[in-house]
Amino acid sequence: MSFCFKPILCVCVLVATLHSNSLQVLADDATYQTASDIAYRENPDQDQYINERCRLDVYYPVDQQDVATVVWFHGGGLKSGDRSIPDPLKQKGIAVVAVNYRLHPKVEAPTYIQDAAAAVAWTFENIESYGGSTDKIFVSGHSAGGYLTSMIGLDKRWLSRHGIDADQIAGLIPFSGHTITHFTIRAERGIAGTQPIVDDLAPLFHVRKDCPPTLLITGDREKEMLGRYEENAYFWRMMKEVKHPDIELFELEGYNHGGMDEPAYPLLLKFVERITSRTNR
Repeated sequence: MSFCFKPILCVCVLVATLHSNSLQVLADDATYQTASDIAYRENPDQDQYINERCRLDVYYPVDQQDVATVVWFHGGGLKSGDRSIPDPLKQKGIAVVAVNYRLHPKVEAPTYIQDAAAAVAWTFENIESYGGSTDKIFVSGHSAGGYLTSMIGLDKRWLSRHGIDADQIAGLIPFSGHTITHFTIRAERGIAGTQPIVDDLAPLFHVRKDCPPTLLITGDREKEMLGRYEENAYFWRMMKEVKHPDIELFELEGYNHGGMDEPAYPLLLKFVERITSRTNR
């Protein structure tokens, strides 16, 4: 398979070679635990659905300090899905925070984004208790989770409600996420799935040069969900236009929307290693 870094260049690599050496050293020396079913919203008992859905798990290396953390949002079109620690991120020398959030049709926008921001805020406030560094918090997710990743990283108002500057995030790694307004949010307004909208609930609306380093990854444009590569490519172009200093786009040739995550995880780990190496200097 080839990984296309478009529209700049195309390179062929083996997935197995895309691992982080320094993270792997920590991974080899560590044992791991999972703290499960943690409520991340205040007063969850006051709302049954919040109490049910607004929970997270923390997977972390024991007796380690200053480790990088990936906050992971599941996919499912903002309508389904459940949190889990992705197997390719286990025993890799990092902590992983896997998040559930409330779903359509029980809620509508912007509730999904508000929950995502609350989970990231919880991570900033609590990850040091699990050996994590607040300077090394990355946000990622697949599909709907990728959309949420971009929204809370680009639109600073959501985290600012928790007293956190979105630019404190070490990096954003959306896997095949919308950069236009999400199709479920468009459907809530009676807008057809083939009609693109870019409003204040679209990452594209919030393009700015000073947002965190960003790694965009999609599947093959011919196998992906409708327009998913193209909207990410346009987002990449606009970020370049505003002179963002650290934005990359990978198209994973031969992989569809559901299967692109497997080769994307090594790219995520390589990105985390590159960014954290700056912090460690």
